[in-house]
Amino acid sequence: MTDPLILAQRHLAQQRRIAASVMAGALREWGVLDANNLRASWSTVGPRLVTVLSAGQLAAASGADHYVDAVASAQEAGGEPVSVNPSAFSGVAADGRSLDTLMLRPLFTTFEAIKAGAGVQQALGAGRGLLATIIRSEVADAGRGAVGVGIAGRRTIQGYVRVVQAPACSRCVILAGTEYGWNRGFQRHPKCDCIHLPATLIARNQHRGGVRGDSFTPGTRPGSSPRGFIDPRAYFNGLSRAEQDRVFTVDGARAIRDGADMGQVVNARRGMYTADAYGRRVAATREGTTRRGLFYQAERRRAMDRGLIGPSGRGFQLRTPRLLPEEIYRLAEDREDAIRLLRRFGYLT
Repeated sequence: MTDPLILAQRHLAQQRRIAASVMAGALREWGVLDANNLRASWSTVGPRLVTVLSAGQLAAASGADHYVDAVASAQEAGGEPVSVNPSAFSGVAADGRSLDTLMLRPLFTTFEAIKAGAGVQQALGAGRGLLATIIRSEVADAGRGAVGVGIAGRRTIQGYVRVVQAPACSRCVILAGTEYGWNRGFQRHPKCDCIHLPATLIARNQHRGGVRGDSFTPGTRPGSSPRGFIDPRAYFNGLSRAEQDRVFTVDGARAIRDGADMGQVVNARRGMYTADAYGRRVAATREGTTRRGLFYQAERRRAMDRGLIGPSGRGFQLRTPRLLPEEIYRLAEDREDAIRLLRRFGYLT
């Protein structure tokens, strides 16, 4: 039986390969921009960047079913497999905005740098750097979002363990190995590529399925191999003293070496994007809500089936915001309600 952590490492490596391929394609497109006529050349480059990123998101999300099923089998979790809808995670940013809008940020950064006095090539370099961050983050978020939905939909999986891959920031390191319930959103930041390890948490505590903590050996040194870590101390111990000081700051690393609690040294909290709806703050997306969008079409069919509009569908107006998975988890009354809402909003087929 394959160790679930090994399955997580393989999945993480695959996600990184996808992100690297998408990154290469996006940067090639960025290189096509005409330094002498940025606005005109953007009309061609911009849509191509959206296409490249959308395809990468789809590829990252498409591996969710296989990964969750493999880990469930390794942990003898059983249960009925579910089918995640990968297209629900493609073509939209993690915060719900359209990719067309998101892709404008590197261009605006370039214009702002020029306005501040930078040369055109230097300004393009600044935009290129932001583009790289966006690509890496959005591809990773698509993969994570799909796995999160797969975990929520499979009732025998009770939650997940956070797996960290080197190089990682201090905020991610202290969360390595943390167990979360099936309805907990994944905390992340730009460039973060940590992933879920689906878990039957009781089984993990009983050491069934082979999901155990790391112990430091030369083979686990961060950067020495494509290894995922679920033990913050093992990660820390695997770093050189210089790297410990760089990642955790000189004083912070010293405190940790002296025995201080790593979680007390590092503050890993970050804010999440929300919008105003239903008289409260919710995480929602406009993706799929246009007249040709899948969510719009599904809601119109739902209204027709309920007799709220005629069989032609004419006169239908979409009034329901499409919730993001994190918001569904927060609002759901129980597991069954969450699965129902994940299907309702197009994240489970």
